[in-house]
Amino acid sequence: MARAYVGLGANLGRRAANLESALALLRREPGLEVVAVSSFRETDPVGFVDQPPFLNAAAAVETDLSPRELLERLLAVERTLGRTREGPRFGPRTIDLDLLLYGDAVVSEPGLDVPHPRLHERRFALEPLAELDPGLVVPGRGPVSALLAELD
Repeated sequence: MARAYVGLGANLGRRAANLESALALLRREPGLEVVAVSSFRETDPVGFVDQPPFLNAAAAVETDLSPRELLERLLAVERTLGRTREGPRFGPRTIDLDLLLYGDAVVSEPGLDVPHPRLHERRFALEPLAELDPGLVVPGRGPVSALLAELD
């Protein structure tokens, strides 16, 4: 079993309910166990800034799925909850699930990069990870605590 971390975000509709629904669906997935969830935090949008604020969190999961299989499950949950890929990149969305980390694996395949390629730049993802595991290390980047300090 591998420990993976999933980022969750929503800025359309009932944001907290959307995150809770995503977590409930993940808890029902075979080969996947949600073992911890960070607190929810409101954050400003990044990239495309003309949109409502986000509610973000992270979940730690134990899984025997491969990184690709886990990503496919995350995308399926997004689709179930009405996520579409229309509109601007980084634009508003009902739910966003990102595979942030998968153990100490480094994966670079078409459509799949682990660790998430912009994780080290995103306070809204790093803070929930630090809450879940203060000693967590991002492969190739260093400790989450040091990455957060660099953003100050």
